[in-house]
Amino acid sequence: MPLSDELKLDNQVEDNSILRTWSSREILPLSILVTYRHEWQDGYGARGWKLNCALDDPNVIAATAETGCRINTSVLIHDILDHYISGFPLSGHRNEAMALTQLASRTGSDPRADYEQMVDEDLMQGRVSGESFRSFLPEHLIRLLPEDSLSGKEIIEFLKEKTGHTSLRSILADHFFELGQQGIPMARANWRRHELDYEQRKGFGICLQNLLERGEEIIARGQHVDAAGKFVVSNRQCGLYIYNPCKYAITGYVNPYN
Repeated sequence: MPLSDELKLDNQVEDNSILRTWSSREILPLSILVTYRHEWQDGYGARGWKLNCALDDPNVIAATAETGCRINTSVLIHDILDHYISGFPLSGHRNEAMALTQLASRTGSDPRADYEQMVDEDLMQGRVSGESFRSFLPEHLIRLLPEDSLSGKEIIEFLKEKTGHTSLRSILADHFFELGQQGIPMARANWRRHELDYEQRKGFGICLQNLLERGEEIIARGQHVDAAGKFVVSNRQCGLYIYNPCKYAITGYVNPYN
């Protein structure tokens, strides 16, 4: 299928061509490897992108450029900005609590619905990802528990008897908020380590979302089943470089006023 004139302008033929679009005075951008598949063999048949660092993590589901009704960037951009660059691995309830706080602060969204969903679907069912159930709990709940070795389900049932179902649900949701706040200094430090401007995260999100949408258009027009590439991120400019099965480079500027 022929490419549109606009997409032809994005076509690049040299492996390092995208890096040449950055000023020589600009710090070499951060590279984040990604893989696209039309259908992942993950039990869900999901279509979309995954960060290469999470290719073997069954808890991470591929994401497309689709956004939600409340948030103007996709799950993949959340994975890049709020997890990867901020220093929080892509799976685990503690990591997601911290990453959702980052998402909320750059988009103005309210994370409570997501926190309550994780409480209802996972914690209240006796499941915690990334660590033991006991270690995830706030200290005042841990002090209520007996010394006995209990399963997650047994811990939840014990705490329900002590606090009541509604109260426990509220305590756990508040705990997600507390964990999210605790992660802010770590996120700031990781953005500094990458020499990226933490205060421009909203602009980064909009820029990367635009690149992702254009990249998916290229893949759709080329009828590609799989693709490999990388996002490159710097304070002034970001890019998406698709290098397999064809080579394209798309760049965009980060608007500091977003």
